[in-house]
Amino acid sequence: MRLWTAAKPLVIAAAAGLPLAGIAAFLFVKSGVYDVGAAKRHTRLTEWLTHETMIHSVRLRAERLAPPSHTSADEVVAGYCAYETHCVACHGAAGVAREAWVSGMEPQPPYLLDATEQFTPGELFWIVKNGIKMTGMPAWGSSMSDRQMWNIVAWLQVSRNLPPQTYLRLRVERRCAATGETSPAPGPLSIPPP
Repeated sequence: MRLWTAAKPLVIAAAAGLPLAGIAAFLFVKSGVYDVGAAKRHTRLTEWLTHETMIHSVRLRAERLAPPSHTSADEVVAGYCAYETHCVACHGAAGVAREAWVSGMEPQPPYLLDATEQFTPGELFWIVKNGIKMTGMPAWGSSMSDRQMWNIVAWLQVSRNLPPQTYLRLRVERRCAATGETSPAPGPLSIPPP
């Protein structure tokens, strides 16, 4: 009983404050005072809030996704080809800068050199398949097969352990040009599976 007596004013204040907070949030949104222009960086609070929301949302939705039990070297190279076609412009690669127009995006797409340290393979697959709202990251699930998306994840896993020159060498060798976007050109390539 004493606990309720002590907590009662806090409970009443919180109950009264919720509608006021909702009204304040509604008025803030309708005022237009928040600058949504991409030319100006997010505030630290907005950046933290959206990033943390994204991390926890991806973790929740990807917790049961497991990579294929086997990935061949050819599939890893196919992942490179898909990355080269669809991802490198925004995310860059070892020895490859992002396209200049990416600097006009807010938030800017991250380099993915350490993505496999921040996300599990399942989480990376989920991001590739579903995209991320309000970031410019598209959902590739409607235009790529699951295998193609797992190949990209496999490439990200393997590429972190390759010398930075490997990506540039694959580009110079035009590994993907001979047979299309996601099929590696024939020839030996020493890339271990992830």
